[in-house]
Amino acid sequence: MKRAIKITAGFLIISAMIFTKLSGQELNDVIKVYNEGAKASQTDPQAAISAFENVIALSGKVGESANDLKQKATQVLPGLYVKVAVNALNAKKPAGEVVSAAKAAVQAAGKYGSTTAGENAKKVLTQAYYNMGTEFFSKKDFSNALLAFDSVLSVTPGYPAAVYNKALIYRSQNNSAAFEETLDQFIDKMKTANDTVKAQQASKLALEYFRAEGSQANQANKLDEALALLNKAAKYGVDKDVDYFFSDVYNKQKNFEKGEEYAQKGLSLETGAPEAKAKFYFQLGLAQSGKGKTAEACASFKNSMYGPFLEPSKAERKNLKCQ
Repeated sequence: MKRAIKITAGFLIISAMIFTKLSGQELNDVIKVYNEGAKASQTDPQAAISAFENVIALSGKVGESANDLKQKATQVLPGLYVKVAVNALNAKKPAGEVVSAAKAAVQAAGKYGSTTAGENAKKVLTQAYYNMGTEFFSKKDFSNALLAFDSVLSVTPGYPAAVYNKALIYRSQNNSAAFEETLDQFIDKMKTANDTVKAQQASKLALEYFRAEGSQANQANKLDEALALLNKAAKYGVDKDVDYFFSDVYNKQKNFEKGEEYAQKGLSLETGAPEAKAKFYFQLGLAQSGKGKTAEACASFKNSMYGPFLEPSKAERKNLKCQ
């Protein structure tokens, strides 16, 4: 019995010695891998990531003696993931590749608890998705462009450039309702940010779009639709051509009161030569004629006798028996 105890005790002592020797060797392995990561971090962040991830894995096997190295690896890893993503972005790698790198950085920041790295990774991810969206947009792949810009907004809600580009896509698709809603969001953001230049640029874009749509509806004799579109255009600012189209539509509807009102508005905004004022005078003459104001109409048609309005003005003056 005593001999068996001695043999068992001897085995335990030997095993402990072997375990201590193995643990020491494994700790040296962790140190070696850590040093490799530290060296690679300056020139090859991807290799450094592999090394430091290995440090964490090996440290779990070694135990407490490797905790310090594990902690250091944990602290440095999020920044390395971000560095890889930034390098891919700066090198203008394909957008999909940058997105993958940025997503890995976001995940690493969450895993290792780095708020700063997480914020930086999201900035890279936002830019990567934005670049992806612009690439699709340039190829007229509007469906994928919208998905990319929506991804931008899921990472960074309210990102102005993504909102604006979505509006441009809706305009290209002639989706007037989505265009109006999205551009209004952008304009509100710019006003909140006191960026009056961008707000005015966006308002001009919307005004021109709805003015053109209103003009087309007018030409197609869809007068109610034309008025609805022109009212949308007017929401974005004062414009003499919008007033001209309003006058034309109202005169066609025999609403001569409104026709005269908008012709006068447009005329007051036109500061050019008589040739430029001719179209306003012509609509003014039609409205005045419709209201029975013959003398005033004759004077207006006389002022509209330029360019494409010359012959129609002569005909109107003849009908009114103007002197």
